Amino acid sequence: MKQMTAEWVAKAEGDFAVMERECLVTEDLNYDGICFHAQQCAEKYLKARLCEADIAFGKIHDLVALVDQILDIEPEWEAFREDLAYLSDFAVTFRYPGESADADAATDAHARCRRFRSAARDALGLEI
Repeated sequence: MKQMTAEWVAKAEGDFAVMERECLVTEDLNYDGICFHAQQCAEKYLKARLCEADIAFGKIHDLVALVDQILDIEPEWEAFREDLAYLSDFAVTFRYPGESADADAATDAHARCRRFRSAARDALGLEI
């Protein structure tokens, strides 16, 4: 694995760990944080796979645009389009006043992130 790919994976795992820890909190869960870190984990795994494949990408947070770039070498990731579109909104939506995530959104984001993370780790030859 390329050094830069490994760095993207490490960053993705950092977001995954934060999301997982927040899901264990029993009082005052930060639903916004769960959703944001779910999106960030998926984004960084997409960028890790693109990096490993030597496919250039910009500084974007649109997960669907990123998955579109990788479909030639990971065609089965088309199955994640809906999940990634759902997660993509959390890059910005709940980070500012005006909208907040609820328990259902956080649970959904968590599950979608976990599914995509497994596929991404498998594609990168990492333990799931």
